[in-house]
Amino acid sequence: MSLPSPYIGRFAPSPTGPLHAGSLVAALASYLDARANGGAWLIRIEDIDEGRAVPGAAETILAQLDWLGMQSDGGIVWQSRRKDLYQAARERIADYVYGCGCNRREIADSRLGVGPDGAAIYPGTCRLGLAPGREARSLRLRVPEPGEDLIGFQDRFAGWQEQRLALESGDFVLKRADGYWAYQLAVVVDDAEQGVTDVVRGADLLDSTPRQIYLQRLLGVSTPRYLHVPVVRNASGEKLSKQTGALAVLPGNEEAAVAALQQAAGFLGLRLAGPGASRPASLAAFWQEAVPAWAKLLAERGALLTG
Repeated sequence: MSLPSPYIGRFAPSPTGPLHAGSLVAALASYLDARANGGAWLIRIEDIDEGRAVPGAAETILAQLDWLGMQSDGGIVWQSRRKDLYQAARERIADYVYGCGCNRREIADSRLGVGPDGAAIYPGTCRLGLAPGREARSLRLRVPEPGEDLIGFQDRFAGWQEQRLALESGDFVLKRADGYWAYQLAVVVDDAEQGVTDVVRGADLLDSTPRQIYLQRLLGVSTPRYLHVPVVRNASGEKLSKQTGALAVLPGNEEAAVAALQQAAGFLGLRLAGPGASRPASLAAFWQEAVPAWAKLLAERGALLTG
């Protein structure tokens, strides 16, 4: 069953390298969800961490998506060109923001442990002000006190999710020590400004969602529907990425494009049954089969979650 209209989805890659098998799965899932729901699909280049951005990587990603038959329904948005929006958002929630003088080692030494995403839980050292002689290195957002910090949401693939912000993340960074705006703030501002109704992405970002929902509430913007798909892992169980040796999906002929998409679709659990063929014969045939197959998969998943 289709979601209510209008639907606006997005794919938001970081330009640290070309698309590989793992990032293609996320791109495909977001594109199929938009098409299955008769919605728009946007591309946003998340290059706010300019220190990690690889020159030319964004253009390579856009060329790869075009080769695979995935084109944005609007202009391409670049986070690095939207810093004034992030500053304006920070000013709107100034009462919840404070300067932090702690470095990573000091936070790790607090022994509060790590959150679900593997990041050290901030102990609140600078919450009531900087210690004498310390200067702010970053900006943090104050989360609610324990007992008032529970954030829950229904994920369309993973089901009901909960996180206690005070206990599982602590006050989190809005602006980093290197001067770059943090992902959590940038993605919330961008999704709201672009009118995104549905976020489809990898499950490695599932644990970030409660922090983003909290930011959405503070800023008074809508919370999108969320869907997190499993991430592709290598033989060692690590998330497939450039750092773990993931190979780029290299553009070639149409047959190569169909093969790459078919592999990603198989990982997502789509059952494509091209008559008499091991895979669809063309890109057009792939999309014709894949869109209803995704809708069927999500309907089955929804029934499982509610049953």
